[in-house]
Amino acid sequence: MSRPITLTTGQWADLPIETLAEKAASWGYDGLELACWGDHMDVEKAANDMNYCEEHLDRLAKHNLKVYAISNNLAGQLVCDLNDARSDSFAPDDCAGNPEKKRTWGVEQMKLSAQAAKNLGVNVVNGFTGSSIWHYFYSFPTVTPQMVDEGFDYFAKMWNPILDVFDECGVKFALEVHPTEIAFDSVTAKRALETVNRREAFGFNFDPSHLHWQMVDPVRFIHEFNDRIYHCHMKDTALQLDGRSGILGSHLDFGHPDRGWDFRSLGRGDIDFEEIIRAFNHIGYNGPLSVEWEDMGMEREHGAKEACDYVKQLDFKRSGRAFDAAFEE
Repeated sequence: MSRPITLTTGQWADLPIETLAEKAASWGYDGLELACWGDHMDVEKAANDMNYCEEHLDRLAKHNLKVYAISNNLAGQLVCDLNDARSDSFAPDDCAGNPEKKRTWGVEQMKLSAQAAKNLGVNVVNGFTGSSIWHYFYSFPTVTPQMVDEGFDYFAKMWNPILDVFDECGVKFALEVHPTEIAFDSVTAKRALETVNRREAFGFNFDPSHLHWQMVDPVRFIHEFNDRIYHCHMKDTALQLDGRSGILGSHLDFGHPDRGWDFRSLGRGDIDFEEIIRAFNHIGYNGPLSVEWEDMGMEREHGAKEACDYVKQLDFKRSGRAFDAAFEE
């Protein structure tokens, strides 16, 4: 094993962090990717109170767990999203129903996230950006190039000041390339990078599960953005197209048998994770492999342990020598 194996805690926010830490340690994880909701991480406290940070880290250290990244997807989504009623629960109650108040709160939370990460001694914040143009993904009614340009310009306008704070803190922001974000495939990821002039503070949290069902090659993504893979989510997906359903999900909840695709526990979907590890070895990615566990067809504690075991067996270092070097000795 060459990379730390962590568990992202967003899907476990119903559990107190102390309870989850004890469980994660028993399952074999090396650390946690702390989600900034529930009691797992309060970025305002972490940005302003070193004692809070130290107590939080000590709480995990009791279980021999470390923190390699934090994630603030919910606040990040508010920055560029249209912010309808679906996101009311992402922000404090007094923001509900007020798109711009949610947006203002989200921007401030992302700036605080950079300072919180610095105080915790981690150099990556994962998250979403939101997108003002995601609803234009299909070009009818007609979507003009100018409308798309305006969406990317708005992303730069909103995120450059946030990324300035990341630069000041020496922390990087890793966008999880994902439908509903400004970047959802390789083409839009390239454009997002160019829109912020490829500034170093902006990169990607590689998650193959969101690429695979769109029929985007995850391994090719790694090679194309080899200098911008700042973090990795280990998460699997299965296409289950039957000639009746499609990849757009059919307005069906995850876990519904009629969906054209669904998330699966690691190793039980379609993604070739060995090729992903080989690509990571090629580009020199040595960061955490963070299990983001989602599978509506499996009990989650069984799945979380199984996923940790799977990654331990899967991960390997790159050879330090050519296979035929011994012939020259």
